[in-house]
Amino acid sequence: MIDNGELSNRILDIDKMEKEKISGSEALMRSLEHQGVKTIFGYPGGSIMPVYDALYDHMDKLNHILVRHEQGAAHAAEGFARVSGEVGVCLVTSGPGATNTVTGIADAMIDSTPIVVIAGQVGVSALGTDAFQEVDWVGLTQPISKWSYMIRDANDIAKAVARAFYIAKSGRPGPVVLDFPKSAQTQMIEYEPAEIDYIRSYDPVPDTDPVSIREAAELINNAKRPFMLVGQGVELGNAQQELRDFIEKADIPCGTTMLGLSAIPYNHPLNKGMLGMHGNIGPNVNTNKCDVLIAVGMRFSDRVTGFLPNYAKQAKIIHFDIDPAEINKNVKVDVAVLGDCKQTLTEVGKLLQPTKHTKWVDSFSTYEKLEYDKVIHNELYPESGPLTYGEVVNTVAEATKHEAILVTDVGQNQLTASRYFKLAKQRSMVTSGGLGTMGFGLPAGIGACFGAPDRTVCVFMGDGGAQMTIQELGVVMEHKVPVKVIILNNHFLGNVRQWQELFFNRRYSFTHMMNPDYMKIAEAYGIPATRIVEREELKPAVERMLATDGPFILEACVAEEENVLPMTPPGSAISEIMLETD
Repeated sequence: MIDNGELSNRILDIDKMEKEKISGSEALMRSLEHQGVKTIFGYPGGSIMPVYDALYDHMDKLNHILVRHEQGAAHAAEGFARVSGEVGVCLVTSGPGATNTVTGIADAMIDSTPIVVIAGQVGVSALGTDAFQEVDWVGLTQPISKWSYMIRDANDIAKAVARAFYIAKSGRPGPVVLDFPKSAQTQMIEYEPAEIDYIRSYDPVPDTDPVSIREAAELINNAKRPFMLVGQGVELGNAQQELRDFIEKADIPCGTTMLGLSAIPYNHPLNKGMLGMHGNIGPNVNTNKCDVLIAVGMRFSDRVTGFLPNYAKQAKIIHFDIDPAEINKNVKVDVAVLGDCKQTLTEVGKLLQPTKHTKWVDSFSTYEKLEYDKVIHNELYPESGPLTYGEVVNTVAEATKHEAILVTDVGQNQLTASRYFKLAKQRSMVTSGGLGTMGFGLPAGIGACFGAPDRTVCVFMGDGGAQMTIQELGVVMEHKVPVKVIILNNHFLGNVRQWQELFFNRRYSFTHMMNPDYMKIAEAYGIPATRIVEREELKPAVERMLATDGPFILEACVAEEENVLPMTPPGSAISEIMLETD
């Protein structure tokens, strides 16, 4: 006769015996699905092959996009994350497959983009032997990621994946790297999904000091000339409405960083334009005239501040940020408001007194007129000569009613598109800001198409950046990705050439480019395309591009030696602005 205790033990033993055992690779697939992943950008190889074998049975739930180079996988994951608000995922093999993603990981780190990069690795027993395609992946990526971890034991997979996604998307977002040895991929385990919403050593959202809330509100309420700097943190924190409520209540004009351009609609009456080296005159000049400067979710990059010793010395400075490391890093502030800006803007906003700063807000119009007369009119509406960057960008923007997602590469195409595309919807700006990665545009645009399939995605790139990741047209061809690619072709590495003209006596050292025939390349990939040279061709070509169902390449042959102005020269105060080069 069996007593109750013995019967209970036998039942537990039977349950344990019957529990399913799966491979580490299968556990990874289930863990990704548990995190809600539906899209993966990747490239297979020897050390990740067991994972790809497991993926074969999950293709109904996990849409894998085969890129043509691992750098493209990382940038596509970035583009996906930026527009969707979700975590981008890429999957690669060890050695060169992993190291090819380093640029994308570094890019995601400095621009606070949540991605998870999973790389294969040699088996645990071969670590440290210089085995084929072995590289110290954790050591390489620790300085450029939020967290980098090797999964040595398959029993750790569920928790490692849960932790990776939690770290990537919480607090100040960023990239996470998982190093996955082949031995753990093939190890058999009993799998249970994991949930993580707390890590003892990790504080993603610091507590907000109530005193800082009151001090910030007091400074703003007493200000005569308040000015707000809006960064990407507003988008990352989904605080777009809180921002609008804040500035409208206190009648505070604002300027945006390049990455923060779509945090507030371009046509909002208090949005005075872009900050920084190639930003609008009004925001830059009035940064050095305001009496209270309010920064939200931005890091005071050198491209925004100009020469730091002359930056906003007359102003009391308030800094809203979720990352304590950014406080007083570049600019010493008077009040630091730590925390999630969706909450902190609300809390300070409650204490603001409704007011009007009519004269101060109107002061921006003088600079707007000056900039229009000196720069914008000639850039957007030239009467003769070659096509300009600005008129091409403006024509596409107006044709999309400013509702498309703007993706840029890096260089003059990026600077001009940022100035003139004018974004009406949130999460519409995808560019490489802090790292300035040429080749970012095409793969990021592909990722954006998968992240926001219901929106039009326009990618602007120069002829230089286009050739850095041009192989990703293979992805466009295979999946008929409906990306609209605009190549601004001036036969130069344009931004470097501009600096050589202005600061190196026109010594154009290796910046002129001999380019391939982009139309033949488009034909080879089966992508509709057209090249325009004359002004009258522009509008019909843009209309054709947007009317085409699927991808399209528009090559615009623009002026070879056009400069992007206004410009604050390096080493100058942000208010010392160049409007002409002659």
